Amino acid sequence: MRILALDATTEACSVALLDAQAPLDLDAPLAGGALTWRYEELGKGHADRILAMVDEVLGQAGVRLAALDGIAASIGPGAFTGVRITVAVAQGLAFGAALPIVPVSTLEALALQAMLGEAARRSHARGPGDAPRVLACLDARMSEVYWGCFAPDALRGVRSTSAARVSAPSLMSLVDGLAHRGIGRGFSAYPELAGLAGLELAPEDRQALPQAQAIARLGHLRLRAGDAKDPADIRPLYVRDKVALTEAERGVH
Repeated sequence: MRILALDATTEACSVALLDAQAPLDLDAPLAGGALTWRYEELGKGHADRILAMVDEVLGQAGVRLAALDGIAASIGPGAFTGVRITVAVAQGLAFGAALPIVPVSTLEALALQAMLGEAARRSHARGPGDAPRVLACLDARMSEVYWGCFAPDALRGVRSTSAARVSAPSLMSLVDGLAHRGIGRGFSAYPELAGLAGLELAPEDRQALPQAQAIARLGHLRLRAGDAKDPADIRPLYVRDKVALTEAERGVH
């Protein structure tokens, strides 16, 4: 099964092509299967770069777009423009090649990255039931964060245990008071979040952004599970509608 994954929803822009002949379970490493990928952090130019990355990974793998089984697209939350770019590019490619799309949220991708990263940090074998619960957090600007809690899921990779939301950092909480591993650049933007009771936070996870490699893995699992959608049915996950503070909120007089 060949899955092309796209993400331009944050500072990072990434594309990955996953070619896995057999199902990949939650314990398989992130690079399991034949994986070709590009990842860059950009100030701007995501629209142009993501299309170039698609050409690069397909060319390196020697795979035509029409030979894919589907496209996994990050739908947000994240930067409004970046979310729109990712969804629009995925829809354009999918319509042109008659491919289905598997929508994946940025927070889900981060959660899988944390689960796989934790498995790699430990030398003993772990089953899907032993993978950690995760609190994924991204900087939403305007003194807020995007966040959500997740648990491992053998069929779909991860499952939400709380709805994706945007709030002040002080309003974040862990589901049922259970221990969670934190991941996402929201923890770097708001260092005080490291003190959240029950949170385990590895230094490298404070800087994490969604990666197309994780989106490809989730797309692979969900396409096999029958979760693909028609490109016309894909919708951005903005979580909030407000894109900027008013002058009064910014203290401008």
